Amino acid sequence: MIRRHILKLLAATGLGFTALSGLAFAQMAASVDAPVTITFYNYNLATASAGADATRELIAEFEAANPNIKIEPIGVPSNEIITRLQADMAAGQQPDVAQLVFRDLIYIASDLGANALEDMAGQEGYDALVDGLIPRGVDLGRIDGKTYGLAYTFSTPILYYNADLFRAAGLDPDQPPRTWAEVKTAADAIVAKTDAEGFFPGAYGPADGTFVYQAILMSNGGNVRDGNTLSFANPEGIEAVQMLRDMVDSGGHGRLDPANPSDSMASGTLGMFLYTSALQNTLSKAAEGKWDLRVAPMPAFGDKPTAPTNSGSALFTFSKDPVKQRASYELMKFLTSKHGYTIITSKIGYLPLRLDIVDDPEFLGPWTEAHPLIRPNLEQLDRLTPNVAFPGPNYRQAEGMMKEAVTEAVFGEGDVTQVLTSAQETAQTLMPQD
Repeated sequence: MIRRHILKLLAATGLGFTALSGLAFAQMAASVDAPVTITFYNYNLATASAGADATRELIAEFEAANPNIKIEPIGVPSNEIITRLQADMAAGQQPDVAQLVFRDLIYIASDLGANALEDMAGQEGYDALVDGLIPRGVDLGRIDGKTYGLAYTFSTPILYYNADLFRAAGLDPDQPPRTWAEVKTAADAIVAKTDAEGFFPGAYGPADGTFVYQAILMSNGGNVRDGNTLSFANPEGIEAVQMLRDMVDSGGHGRLDPANPSDSMASGTLGMFLYTSALQNTLSKAAEGKWDLRVAPMPAFGDKPTAPTNSGSALFTFSKDPVKQRASYELMKFLTSKHGYTIITSKIGYLPLRLDIVDDPEFLGPWTEAHPLIRPNLEQLDRLTPNVAFPGPNYRQAEGMMKEAVTEAVFGEGDVTQVLTSAQETAQTLMPQD
């Protein structure tokens, strides 16, 4: 709360986040010359998956290369990690590095005290940290011109489709849908000629955030907010949701459980699934020897360019001790290095934010050649659009109201315009006042 009041005072003078970070954080030490331990809050470690194994592998390699730095891993599920950080801070336990999702970016910078990396590392250190990372990825973690989150595990929406179901429905699997009108046509054909569901987007479940919905909305020229004013019920937003509702009404958009639609895709009973590219390894294993998995870029509204948004996480550092700041910096630099992204992409499935390693035989080259399904997603990175975070202390409640309204508008019986407009008016009361 104190930090937020300071921010308000600084905002009144036009200084904002940048001034606060400059006042609060001393630059990190030049090196780590004695043993030090830093904490690493990580939600991949809280899963029984390849993500946990790959993260442990990376930590072990980092410690071997940096014998003075010991990592204390703290695995916390993604939907609990912010609460855990808050609790530990309240108990006087200062966290050092955390893997957190982009939807919390503003809150992390304004209320949790994340370090601005330019201030902590100095310009030379910062430049070395982000050198080679795609600029659009780096920009995702910036507020007021300073970088608080370093893009880490990362993905955009991709259209998975079952080529066997396409053939059974009389569709050409070598010509996947490129527009939403083509998705509807294909979905209707799959439902009419097979026992499978046609299409489903991972846009409604509790663990999905809103990145798929935002990608659909922004691909139609809309946005969820303009400053502190919500705008998801503008004409472009209504048109995008009405498109999904029309697909539900025609039967092409399935009525699956929003909590686990990926199960239907994995089992081969769903024709098309728009969701994170991070699911690619899982679906590839599920499809192997059973059905023909293909991928395509996310669909467009006619000839409008798509706006694929980001899901996944960024690395934030909260260390206040200069030596721990240096240790945190070295960990972040290692995890986002060429080697780090080779492990992250090949063993977890997230996109590499260093495109120069994709075909490099020393890094991802052999894996990319064996896994060509990654290429459509890489091609979307030049249109990467930030997943818009909500401001203010009630940001998650406001975002939740929007998401619930979209779900109701798509699957319910009410008028789409009325449902979205009413929700926008209610959610606006939770937004910060200009």
